[in-house]
Amino acid sequence: MTLNTSITRRQLLRQCGGGLGSIALASLLQDQQASAADTSANPLAAKPSHFPAKAKNVIWIFINGGPSHVDTWDYKPALAKYDGKPLEGFDKKTGFFPGSVGPLMKSPFKFEQHGECGKHVSEIFPHLSKHVDKMAFVHSGYTKSNNHSPALFMMNTGVTRMGFPCVGSWVTYGLGTENSSLPAFVVMSDPLNRGLPKGHASNWGAGFLPSVYQGTYFRPNGAPIDNLIRPAHMTTDQQRAQIDLLAQLNKVNLQNNPTERDLEARIESFELAYRMQTAAPDALDIESEPVHIQQLYGVDNKQCTHVAKQCLTARRMVERGVRFIQIYSGGMENQRSWDGHNDIEGNHRQFAGETDQPVAGLLADLDQRGLLDETLVIWGGEFGRLPVAQKSAKPGRDHNPHAFTYWFAGGGTKGGVSYGETDEIGHKAAVNRASVNDIHATILHMLGLNHTDLTYRYSGRDFRLTDVAGKVIQPIIA
Repeated sequence: MTLNTSITRRQLLRQCGGGLGSIALASLLQDQQASAADTSANPLAAKPSHFPAKAKNVIWIFINGGPSHVDTWDYKPALAKYDGKPLEGFDKKTGFFPGSVGPLMKSPFKFEQHGECGKHVSEIFPHLSKHVDKMAFVHSGYTKSNNHSPALFMMNTGVTRMGFPCVGSWVTYGLGTENSSLPAFVVMSDPLNRGLPKGHASNWGAGFLPSVYQGTYFRPNGAPIDNLIRPAHMTTDQQRAQIDLLAQLNKVNLQNNPTERDLEARIESFELAYRMQTAAPDALDIESEPVHIQQLYGVDNKQCTHVAKQCLTARRMVERGVRFIQIYSGGMENQRSWDGHNDIEGNHRQFAGETDQPVAGLLADLDQRGLLDETLVIWGGEFGRLPVAQKSAKPGRDHNPHAFTYWFAGGGTKGGVSYGETDEIGHKAAVNRASVNDIHATILHMLGLNHTDLTYRYSGRDFRLTDVAGKVIQPIIA
């Protein structure tokens, strides 16, 4: 049926009253055809990878604020040896506060060896340390900015400026999703009283890709999504008719304005919202999990309840085919995130205590369900921290763009291996340096995507997540 936008209201009601059944039938037939072949009718339809994939899904635990590698996973005994001595030749502008640079500072935490691989791990991770034989560590990461917002954009989009597609958007653009009733890309964050990461939703935006590929944000407090429950006065048939009419009107608008890319996303968003009213409540119902599973994640532990619920939700999401999930630990700067400028000991103990048991529970649960082989779990933030002290009442550490640690688990990565090294004191990546582009290329590779072939034409040129750089870190791949 062709809708004439110049008809009267009476004519519109007459046509709609006689044609809603036909529209609904056409919609059902279109869905069947789209699922079989025509991905253009559904931009989120599952698509084949470039080559056989190691992983099907990603859960990225984003350690927002910049975790200190030398106080977590990158053991540097030389810092104890040189504690209190100045770092000769150090560029005081490396961090963000050049006027507060102190001497070299040893870690306030004890390190012990764990697992068959003998990995040294900080005492702040008593639960995660039990899983080091599942983890592949990259100790030689480096980035382009010492400032949170550009560094967050760099780690999420491969560019230090806002306006570019993030990793999750590139992945869903390249692969689609296996569950059309849930978002393909989900983002969760810290409690709202800590705020969102700097740059807010630009960290999970689609940039110049169609908006349908942006992340769906789940609020940490209250209802995760607005209007998830259908109004009591409306029946299923009435709502379906309403959605069909909106789709018809939006499609006419799209035909008249073909350059308005957000219109297609708007059409799909109404359809997804309708389907989610059935699927999402079940996916988010963590109270239906057995008590021992909730306890495994730490849902009953007040210190980590919010992260525990998010990690358990993430597992339920990947079970249902959600492609990409990001969980942000930490909100805005300083003590509301891993941004330990002051009191690095208190800051990192607090946030490690909030994430250690939930993330360890996630690894154990995925493993026991046979999901870890196909789910890539990622841990890391936007940069590392300096080996020198930042002067304050209780010393902290300033930003360090020259060195950071990431670890990967599952999804076809090797367990119990370490790649790359920083120098003796953890100041700079020194051996097998790994850029952010390399990390992105590796994530895409695990999902069966060649980072040089995953492109999108915009403004007269082909763009890709890794721009003109990036190499896959092969030694961490099984």
